[in-house]
Amino acid sequence: MLNYFDIELSDEERLVQRTTREWVDAEAMPIIADCFEQGEFPKRLIPQMAELGLLGASLPKYGAGMPYTAYGLICQELERCDTGLRSFVSVQSSLCMFPLYTFGTEQQQERYLPKMVKGELIGCFGLTEPDHGSDPGGMETRAERDGDGWVLNGTKMWITNGSVADLAIIWARTPDGIRGFAVDTDTAGFSARDVKHKLSLRASVTSELHLDDVRVPGSALLAGTSGLGSALKCLNEARFGIAWGTVGAAMACLESALEYAKIRPQFGKPIAAFQLTQAKLADMLTAVTQGQLLALQLGRLKESGRLRSAQVSLAKRANAAMALDVARTARTILGGNGISLEHPIFRHMVNLETVLTYEGTHEIHTLVLGQDLTGIAAYH
Repeated sequence: MLNYFDIELSDEERLVQRTTREWVDAEAMPIIADCFEQGEFPKRLIPQMAELGLLGASLPKYGAGMPYTAYGLICQELERCDTGLRSFVSVQSSLCMFPLYTFGTEQQQERYLPKMVKGELIGCFGLTEPDHGSDPGGMETRAERDGDGWVLNGTKMWITNGSVADLAIIWARTPDGIRGFAVDTDTAGFSARDVKHKLSLRASVTSELHLDDVRVPGSALLAGTSGLGSALKCLNEARFGIAWGTVGAAMACLESALEYAKIRPQFGKPIAAFQLTQAKLADMLTAVTQGQLLALQLGRLKESGRLRSAQVSLAKRANAAMALDVARTARTILGGNGISLEHPIFRHMVNLETVLTYEGTHEIHTLVLGQDLTGIAAYH
């Protein structure tokens, strides 16, 4: 494991990282390239992830209650294998279990969370719409009062886990503003259709959700939600995992390129002996190390209750871009072999193109930081 500086972790954090890494190497790595090529998420791994405590890992009471840094290390090790694995855990934990725990009633929590921790109930997060990505406040999905319940109508797009989910956290515009709803996916009028022809995140389920007069009881409302800020709070939880996960993807690319460079001969010696190759390796190592230290500081701030949303934006923006640059550089070391699924680099590279965009694009996080620095919002 490349860890140029021995970052300061607790014994618990080291155990979590080692346990997750060993499981990833034994169970996920051998099958992930085939899953990516076939366009399938490895659903058989879900019970194993649940058994290891990877679902809702940082959640008190229902989850394992791990420190946030330990959860970050889980994300790092999962994405070292593939973004699809980390995305599944991020959605289940940060975008579904977190809002239920934070905004839901005790009845909602007791109904869903124990099964979600065990992987017996899968969730998805319905915020993005076909015409409203970076501006979710423009959402067109509506929830109208219907006696003691609600009727939901609308479409959601680019939804991870959508067609395999048992529960959807749906954000909709109500007379009182944007609110969240816990919608069972077997409710009449709810349907999900997988997005086809993806060239990225192929080992992940991505769906379009349709809500056509979906009637839910009043108890489906996440009563603690109030405005778009509630949804954005959930996204910040997921972005924290992304800041760690992208480091794992970059590590995998660097490790693969280093291993290849040592055994690939050209002009009578391994390409690792050439100055240009060593410069690339040194630049990648520097970038990965900086990204991991940034993620570690993010975890420590979160654990101390001092983390601000703009700092999460900074880390997501910086580490997603860093990992993509590392993947592209690593690919050049492998030359033509770099595009083959025999090596992980190109798979990570195309996955990271999506990571650069989702959970807030690079440009949007740039403007978040600009507003934080200047006090001036440049969105409009």
